[in-house]
Amino acid sequence: MNLPSAIRRLLLLALPLALLGAPSRLPAAESGFSSSPTLSAEAELLMGILNQFEFNRAAVHSGDFAEVIPDYMTAIDGQHLFFLADDKRRFEREYGSTVFYNVAYLGNLDPAYDIFNEFETRLKSRVDWVFTQLKGDVDLTSDEKLAIDRSKAAWPASQDDSDALWRKRLKFELLTEILNGKSQAQAREIVRKRYVMMRKNLGDTEAGDLAELYLSTVTMLYDPHSAYFSPDSFDEFNIQLKLHLIGIGAVLSMKDNYCTVEQVVAGGPADLGHQLKPNDKIISVAQDGKEAVEVLGMPVRKIVKMIRGPKGTRVHLIVEPANAKDAATRKEIVITRDVVKLNSARAHAGLFQVPGADGKTVPLGVVALPEFYFSDDPSASAADRLSATADVGRLIAQLQKAGMRGLVLDLRHNGGGSLPEAINLTGLFIHPGPVVQVRESNGNVTVLRDEAPQVAYTGPLAVLVDRMSASASEIVAGALQNYGRAIIVGDSSTHGKGTVQNLMQLKDLSPELAESPTKAGAAKITIQKFYLPNGSSTQLKGVVPDIILPSVDDTLPIGESSLPHALVWDRIDGASFDGNPIDLKTLATLRSDSSARQSRLEEFSYLRKIVDWFKAREAEKLVSLNLGERRKEKVADDLFKKQLTAERNSLAKGDYPIAEFRLGPVTPKLASRLDDDTGNPEEDSVLSIDEDNESFGKMDVHLRETLRILDDAIDLGKNPGYWASDHAPLTIADKDSAPGKGWGVESPNIGPR
Repeated sequence: MNLPSAIRRLLLLALPLALLGAPSRLPAAESGFSSSPTLSAEAELLMGILNQFEFNRAAVHSGDFAEVIPDYMTAIDGQHLFFLADDKRRFEREYGSTVFYNVAYLGNLDPAYDIFNEFETRLKSRVDWVFTQLKGDVDLTSDEKLAIDRSKAAWPASQDDSDALWRKRLKFELLTEILNGKSQAQAREIVRKRYVMMRKNLGDTEAGDLAELYLSTVTMLYDPHSAYFSPDSFDEFNIQLKLHLIGIGAVLSMKDNYCTVEQVVAGGPADLGHQLKPNDKIISVAQDGKEAVEVLGMPVRKIVKMIRGPKGTRVHLIVEPANAKDAATRKEIVITRDVVKLNSARAHAGLFQVPGADGKTVPLGVVALPEFYFSDDPSASAADRLSATADVGRLIAQLQKAGMRGLVLDLRHNGGGSLPEAINLTGLFIHPGPVVQVRESNGNVTVLRDEAPQVAYTGPLAVLVDRMSASASEIVAGALQNYGRAIIVGDSSTHGKGTVQNLMQLKDLSPELAESPTKAGAAKITIQKFYLPNGSSTQLKGVVPDIILPSVDDTLPIGESSLPHALVWDRIDGASFDGNPIDLKTLATLRSDSSARQSRLEEFSYLRKIVDWFKAREAEKLVSLNLGERRKEKVADDLFKKQLTAERNSLAKGDYPIAEFRLGPVTPKLASRLDDDTGNPEEDSVLSIDEDNESFGKMDVHLRETLRILDDAIDLGKNPGYWASDHAPLTIADKDSAPGKGWGVESPNIGPR
């Protein structure tokens, strides 16, 4: 979304007026860092943008900017290990009341540099302390415990309290390495090298890194999705958007001094390997045949450079999984670098043979959509200009041709994408009508409608979601739920991201920055909120499924509600649309049948064991620092995981037979398994698979149950007592439209609707 020229002119006129009569800039920080004139101008411009266009600007006042100081300290010292409580009080006293004025009118970022200077002093002192401690005896037999997560804890009250905390911290780090198979001597050396690297990484910090962190802390006062991008980060962001990089296909960020996986790019090597997950922490990076480099505290841009490399080469990552409550649970992931191929991220489908109540199998289709993609690059070939809507329409046509009697749209782990694609894709299943409402901060509401007269599929429909289904996924799921067009199944709610961001390149908004020889950065600003046709926001609460299944995700701090300064949920007036939620009688029957299966089927017993295990781990706020106790815990955990694996493999033998459908070129693994008479692997492909398929995992409990729920709905459709008006549950009246017209296999070059 581009900033309208009229708004651009307003911004350029308004900002200089705010600077008239402004005092001279404060002196540069004594830390050796300073802001360039370009960076100072960016800071002033950023504040102008926030205070004129940010959706939540009315709720943020100049006094609120005092929060930037402790928030920035936490951004640097995420586990509250290095600073002291006196540092917080001192910095708040010195800078808290002037943050807004310094940034908005002076472009002054000295607090960022001064706070970091104190952090650097304390870290270097602490590293020397660690080296001294490692030379002596460290008792690993005591009954002490350490708080696993200190991100919300107070900073130590005194130096003695800090030393006591660090004695426990050092034991924890040594135990982590010993439990990963290292001797005590090896563990000491690994920890020592870690702190050598931490000190070195600290020395590589540049003024631009601190400015980006500080200004992003400012923007996040308004909401968690607004941010400032330095020039380097903006270049990186553009590369990620274009998906034209050679690497592993992951978006990284820095959280609590850890390099954290923000997003796994659909279709990239990391995604296709199914090993790296969102919120995983990358501990170290190594090239083939070379020693691993610890990346704790290293700027993200430098970590990215280490992970990238020539196509076909391998990178080794030591990762602490997001769902690991014990830092000792680490694993090595080896990923072969490759060009991130959007084609690999395209929608794909499968036709499952599901046992029905009468003992006969029912062919039910599944279309999995990783993201709402759309390529509008005019220089791209026709084959490369992809549309999620067109792809899903083609797959539906193929599934119908193969005899599909019901359809599941799988939006799990779909973080969103193109808003027009979300609207158009919803239109595949409904007659023309409102899909989403967009509200500006001034209260103006725009109703965005599907206008396409054709409906690709009018039959029984279910949508499968999870806590990672966000933004455009929530629009589609919520709209189909409002219309009563589909039953929504999944976690207790979707992600809850109901806001729209606009990316603004700052040089385009300021003649001063446009003429500067120094590159300028960019701002990502929240400007709108989404609402469903019935007026309910998708923000914070997300979409609540009609049928909720047990899920590990519900035990973890995942979702908008876990983010600081998240915008509130609210409602507006509903739009006029031809639809109603699923009839309560139908919904009660479907829920009852699903609940009965959840009580008796072994696969749900298996799933509940996993959920209960994670709940127990999440409830544990303290970890033992006794080596013997931790070894017992590890043995028990390893045995539990081994038993789960055996149980999963046994249950997977009951997976439903599947025929897989893919659009465009298939992966070499698939192509090698195609029969000679299947067709050209460079064209749309169908592959019959019973066990080892590329796209649908073994023992997918949520998908299996969603297919059963859909089959239940088809059975209810045989009883007119469950019909809504003139059509069966989860279907729509035909209204003289031709289902699937224009979406046949014979029309492979169909464009976006």
